[in-house]
Amino acid sequence: MRRFARLEQLIGTERTAVLAGSHVAVIGLGAVGSYAVEALARSAVGRLTLVDFDVVSPSNLNRQLFALESTIGMAKTEVARRRVLDINPQCRVEVRHVFVDGGNVRDELACRPDVIIDAIDVVDSKVDLLREAVSMNLAVISSMGAAARLDPSAVMVADLSRTRVCPLARIIRKKLQRFGVRTGIRCVFSTESALNKLPVPDEDWEPSDTGRSRAPIGSICHMPAIFGLRAAAEAVSQILGMNPAET
Repeated sequence: MRRFARLEQLIGTERTAVLAGSHVAVIGLGAVGSYAVEALARSAVGRLTLVDFDVVSPSNLNRQLFALESTIGMAKTEVARRRVLDINPQCRVEVRHVFVDGGNVRDELACRPDVIIDAIDVVDSKVDLLREAVSMNLAVISSMGAAARLDPSAVMVADLSRTRVCPLARIIRKKLQRFGVRTGIRCVFSTESALNKLPVPDEDWEPSDTGRSRAPIGSICHMPAIFGLRAAAEAVSQILGMNPAET
């Protein structure tokens, strides 16, 4: 089967083989992470490590690729694993059903992937992951805030030190500076100001991965999808040494 024939036609057999020999870890398999995994699987990446603690819930249906009526209640890691293998049975898929934090992040990165995609939506865990990735000299691409936005043209890619407007990026920068981390993290972010949130009905409040109740943020499908696809594109470019320009 010429599964990746069109990819080979675009980038050549040698580069396709490089992707087949590469290893990418995606941490967080929600709206952003699910689309990143999809793109990587369809780009011939030969090994994927997929990490998430959550299960598919009904509120995920409007924006998460792995969320279907048939997958509600299933672990996102298992849904992701099955989907990747349905795209490319030769891909080596390792799943970790864990909540990443400062206590286990080094263990989760011990496999030393070629590139890490950070699609975590919990601030402290995000900081733990990014700090450890930099400490271990691992390439990492981090997704900033995709929710509460509508404008695809405002999605940018730059070093963390050059992000702007995004409140999450500002918080992450300040927290990482305490550990001496200021540069070296590629980020997908938006220069669109976050839209005002409408009131959230009490019954729509959901527990976070840490068990603490938090208000959901409104989100539309195409924005986190674009973030995930941009992150995957950055990962492929880094693996192939293509050094894309900032946009």
